[in-house]
Amino acid sequence: MNNISNTCNVQEWLYSDIVKDHFFNPRNILLDDKDYRADGIGISGSPLCGDMMAVWIKVDENTGKIRECKWRTFGCASAIGSTSMMSVMVTENGGMTLASAKRISPEAIIERLGGLPDRKYHCSVLGHEALRKAIEDYENNHGE
Repeated sequence: MNNISNTCNVQEWLYSDIVKDHFFNPRNILLDDKDYRADGIGISGSPLCGDMMAVWIKVDENTGKIRECKWRTFGCASAIGSTSMMSVMVTENGGMTLASAKRISPEAIIERLGGLPDRKYHCSVLGHEALRKAIEDYENNHGE
């Protein structure tokens, strides 16, 4: 019988404790959006491939900073962990400005997570793309 380690490098699939924490205890997840009112909404991914991400933001009109970032996904542990971390990053310390949040990169999210397996890089992009779309939605609706 073949040993699984002969066919796959187990180290490539190990998650950091930070990723595991955000997967098992996701921050800012929105389970029911029925009555939630957001200033901007963004959706990323494809139902055909199975990974979908939705992000809702609320913006402080006085400061232009994101005060809430909620999300929901149909994705894997990497997608859940990276979007949970992204939602923390854009709201911590009083929130990021919209301009700063637009520049957040998948690499910055992965760095805060303590890394992701290389094969899971694309998962960190879903939240980042949905966030950009939510910001664009906010700007389109508020004449910015």
